[in-house]
Amino acid sequence: MKLFHDSTSCLLRLLLLAELFVHSSSRPTHVPCNVFGTMMHQVDRLMSASKKIHGLTKDELTNFAGFEHRLDSLPRFQYTAAHFGSLKVNESLSQLHVYTQSFRLHLDWLKTTNENISFSQPLEDAGTHLLHLSKLINTSLHQIQAEVPQPPPSPPSLPVVSTAFDALRFSIELSERLQFFCDLSKRVLRQIQRHSRCPRR
Repeated sequence: MKLFHDSTSCLLRLLLLAELFVHSSSRPTHVPCNVFGTMMHQVDRLMSASKKIHGLTKDELTNFAGFEHRLDSLPRFQYTAAHFGSLKVNESLSQLHVYTQSFRLHLDWLKTTNENISFSQPLEDAGTHLLHLSKLINTSLHQIQAEVPQPPPSPPSLPVVSTAFDALRFSIELSERLQFFCDLSKRVLRQIQRHSRCPRR
């Protein structure tokens, strides 16, 4: 009888421990809701700055319509409706962080290229807003105790630019991809807010 009582007590303890484990492991990631509004504001600023990095007007841009894209090292976005319906906070923020680092690398490359050929373009604002956005994402990843992605061991191979015309074409391509990134980022952040039930401001 005593053996039965001891076995029952042990089983109850195990069940309680198992229940505690399930509750703790299934607890949703604590989302830093207060940072998302700041992030989206920063994305808006980046969008505005990215439209200006080539220094062309809308009419002047039409002359470059249909030009082949040549920066294969720029991020490729493959989000579908299914992706947006099943976003995970840590994975989504990590991916956005990777994108920001890639764009920063390309902006730095274009800036150096312009300096080498004595060509001037308004790149500073976009670089500044990308840096701020990257820091906000980094902070959010730390707050949810997620690992911050590390840069690849070797940078991508970027083309050698010898003329102002080529630099201009690359800046247009970079501008277009940055604007697409901004649209994507806002959709991702809004979806995370919605799923995490963050209060609207």
